[in-house]
Amino acid sequence: MAVAVAVDGLRKSYGTVEAVKGVTFSIEEGEVFALLGPNGAGKTTIVEILEGYRKRSAGTVEVLGMDPEKSSRRLKERIGIVLQESTTEPYLTVEEVLRQRTYWYPNPSNVDDVIALVGLEEKRRARLRTLSGGQQRRLDLALGLIGNPDLIFLDEPTTGFDPSARRASWVIIRNLCSLGKTVLLTTHYMDEAQHLANRVAVISGGVFVAEGTPDSLGGRNQAAVHIRFSLPDGITVHDLPIPARPDAAAGDVVIETQEPTAALARLTGWAVERRLELPGLSVTRPTLEDVYLELAGDPTDGAAADTTKATATTKATGTTKVTDATKAAS
Repeated sequence: MAVAVAVDGLRKSYGTVEAVKGVTFSIEEGEVFALLGPNGAGKTTIVEILEGYRKRSAGTVEVLGMDPEKSSRRLKERIGIVLQESTTEPYLTVEEVLRQRTYWYPNPSNVDDVIALVGLEEKRRARLRTLSGGQQRRLDLALGLIGNPDLIFLDEPTTGFDPSARRASWVIIRNLCSLGKTVLLTTHYMDEAQHLANRVAVISGGVFVAEGTPDSLGGRNQAAVHIRFSLPDGITVHDLPIPARPDAAAGDVVIETQEPTAALARLTGWAVERRLELPGLSVTRPTLEDVYLELAGDPTDGAAADTTKATATTKATGTTKVTDATKAAS
């Protein structure tokens, strides 16, 4: 399969501070690649280098076969960017602002198709200042799609969505991939990464600490299974047919095993023979969030939020200026 993004040995420094430290990865055409990491880890810097809004200090980068530092206009005609915050004209309608943006691209998408895709048919004639937060995020997605991009950067695309709207947006993103579009997703919702991403990379301190499918990241698919339940009345942990440990914080017991089928059969057979119920019985492996927290650790600071806000203004005005304040924040 063709490669949409190829990064080798990418580094970015601001004076003596190295924000990105030799990162290497690739993204295939038609896949969703999720970049996860705490604020200040370097993910915003990487994304902005790929988009052509920051210059790298070292390494090679190809986006859709182009160097983003040398192919600014041609590249921007083929990518779509959905920011956490965007600047739009509040007194234009949804349809008007989308039709206005079509003149920016050589091969734009059909406005009616995009409005339908993001679920704004009933708001097509509504002025932007009247949109709710969720509707504004739908418009942000529409603005990112109006240029008919081959590669789409989604920065926290479902922030502010209710659960139903989030699920609907996932369908939209999956449909884009079925059309051959490539998506680079940054998100703090682990269920979103689990549901959407073909592959996930976790960045911490400017380096990739893990990369793989959501199910295999950090050896998740090989981790011990936890069988958890509450003890029936009159039963102690020593009465159980399998070694278990009490979890005082949760008020139940846990069996850790690499053979969950056999362990569960033995446990439930023992309970059935004694006509016992095992309240709260559950069987789980570590979640993607568990693995992420172990790999990435606690967030370092809130710097990335300031970086995103400064860059949103830069991108909305169509310039490539990066302020000193933005550099310091990354």
